[in-house]
Amino acid sequence: MQRKVIPGDYRKGDEISGIPTQAQKSQKVFLAGVEQKDGKLVTNGGRVLCATALGHSVFDAQQQALKLAEQIQWQGRFYRRDIGYRAVAREKA
Repeated sequence: MQRKVIPGDYRKGDEISGIPTQAQKSQKVFLAGVEQKDGKLVTNGGRVLCATALGHSVFDAQQQALKLAEQIQWQGRFYRRDIGYRAVAREKA
């Protein structure tokens, strides 16, 4: 019999900083688990945002997205660094 795994509660209310106010044309930040509180952007649980980028290659786009993600901060922040690794490997082959 499989046990059902239930994730714990996500932190809420942590202030988010470092989202560019004028991102480059090739970069975009999609907001999800956020809310605006007292004029500030704060976490509201779950997957908070998605940092994306375009590049001349998949590897370049991946590196630009990671650079964008690194500048965005909040307490307990976590982001994946492996997204696109299969496409990067195919590109190098």
